[in-house]
Amino acid sequence: MDFNLTEDQRAIAEMAGGLFTDFCTDERMRDFDESGATLMQDLWQTCIETGLHSLYIPEAVGGSGLGMTELMLVLEAQGRGLGLVPLWRHQVAAATLAQFAADEFASLLEAAAGAEKVLTLSAGDRSRATGLALKAEQVDGGWVLNGTAHAVSGAGEAAAALVLVETAEGARVACVEFDAAGVNRVAGVLTQGESVADIACDNVKLSTAAVLPTAATDWLETRAIAAQAALQLGVSDEQIRRTVEYVNERVQFGRTIGQFQAVQMSMADCKVALEALRSSLWQLCYRIDAGLPAPSEALATAWLACEAGHKIGHTAQHVHGGIGVDLTYPIHRFLYWSRALSLGLGGSRATLERLGDWLATHDTLGWKYDLEENNAI
Repeated sequence: MDFNLTEDQRAIAEMAGGLFTDFCTDERMRDFDESGATLMQDLWQTCIETGLHSLYIPEAVGGSGLGMTELMLVLEAQGRGLGLVPLWRHQVAAATLAQFAADEFASLLEAAAGAEKVLTLSAGDRSRATGLALKAEQVDGGWVLNGTAHAVSGAGEAAAALVLVETAEGARVACVEFDAAGVNRVAGVLTQGESVADIACDNVKLSTAAVLPTAATDWLETRAIAAQAALQLGVSDEQIRRTVEYVNERVQFGRTIGQFQAVQMSMADCKVALEALRSSLWQLCYRIDAGLPAPSEALATAWLACEAGHKIGHTAQHVHGGIGVDLTYPIHRFLYWSRALSLGLGGSRATLERLGDWLATHDTLGWKYDLEENNAI
């Protein structure tokens, strides 16, 4: 079995790595922070010109039709650079509409593939202890939405969002276009600088197809987890690289602090957490691209991403000492991103509880024994 990337995948990874390295220097990021903007417009325009904005959008609706593995490689590079562009939400939202409601949203998908309109989504609401605050009631000819989709990231630049709504059949995905009557956005900014908004709906009327089938809920969540975990992998990888560089330069008591055993063991633990996340993420992306179910794999990856983000982020801050809390020094940005990604994934504790519930209702180790592709083992 060959676990190596293909030549095309390596080319995509190298192109994305070069792009985010060039655009996301510490000096540029400092200027961007001071500008108060929530989108790196020049970087986003370059992503459009190079086709990175539509890698995962199916060819049938104007995208490149590549897989989650290719998108993962791009998002890992984005995480290392902290480039504030809506790559994953835009593409996963478009791919979900193309999969479950392509005819209903043909014009919106065409505009998304051409980057004339930006799409976003909210996928972490299933872990909210308070449940969903946006309700959908089926009526003659469609649906009526009432309530609020809270803290939808990327909503400031988007034309539409996929949000979870509570229906009589449980949580389902609905496509809400922001120019529809009764939709109101209450805008804000997340800690790491991304736009966010509460989407309030007052008797918003949707077509029947605008609330996607129940299968779309898990389909979307699995891919959203893979995308955010890929970002976290990049963020954490760069945190470790920068921290190792720092501890090999900082001198205390006549020695670099990287020679202290406590520092070495802390950084080794971080590396273990990073590689555990990488292995789980790669398996998840493989299963998605192969069309295999991945409910437990997705939840395990989400938990590992939350855990790695927390451990690596806080260890990096601690090892940097006082300079880690200096906002003129760049390491704090990675902690902001780690915390935002953990929130987007639903949080470590809630995700672990969901994984435990899944395991409690499956009497075999599904990932190993009870799947068709393993029957020959």
